[in-house]
Amino acid sequence: MITSITMETLYDKDIREPLFDFLEEKYGKVRILEEKRTGSARADVVMITPTLLYGIEIKSDADTYARLSKQVKNYDWYYDRNIIVAGSTHAAHIREHVSDWWGIITVELTEAGEVDFYVLRKEDRNPKVKDKRKISILWRPELNRLLELNGLPKYRQKSKQFVQEKLIEKVPAELLWPQAYDELFERDYNTIEQEIQAYRRGR
Repeated sequence: MITSITMETLYDKDIREPLFDFLEEKYGKVRILEEKRTGSARADVVMITPTLLYGIEIKSDADTYARLSKQVKNYDWYYDRNIIVAGSTHAAHIREHVSDWWGIITVELTEAGEVDFYVLRKEDRNPKVKDKRKISILWRPELNRLLELNGLPKYRQKSKQFVQEKLIEKVPAELLWPQAYDELFERDYNTIEQEIQAYRRGR
């Protein structure tokens, strides 16, 4: 995927929009969420597909590795697959800083001043992902819809964590996660506050 841009050093802000186009072209039906809290770190990009949840870290030419080890640890708890998008200045050593199952996409400027992406290593299954961490990405109204979809009680007086654990316990993974990812596809940031308030009034 090549997108035109005119500068010598690629910064995070220069990478994002061309990256999103590249991801849509490569993975098909996706939804992109930016700057998502991931444990004690923050994921640059969360990509939802119908069957998998991806965490994507952008390491531009202007970035260092200072926080990356902590970020990798947190990403590995939350996402089915993880990818790092690394500027050309990191290409030679980026493998040393992420887990073996992380995908690596390098990004650089061509001589024509265009942003070019190259898959250096395809992502693999993340063996460290934790279901209890992953499901915490969902909001309470989304969890409520999963309860209803699977014929479970509403658990109105129970905590969000209780509901998360009950869903993991009662719903087979092959059903639960596609349903959960469908909720993330449909997430509407314009109406969620009203949904939360309506839920609280009904408790």
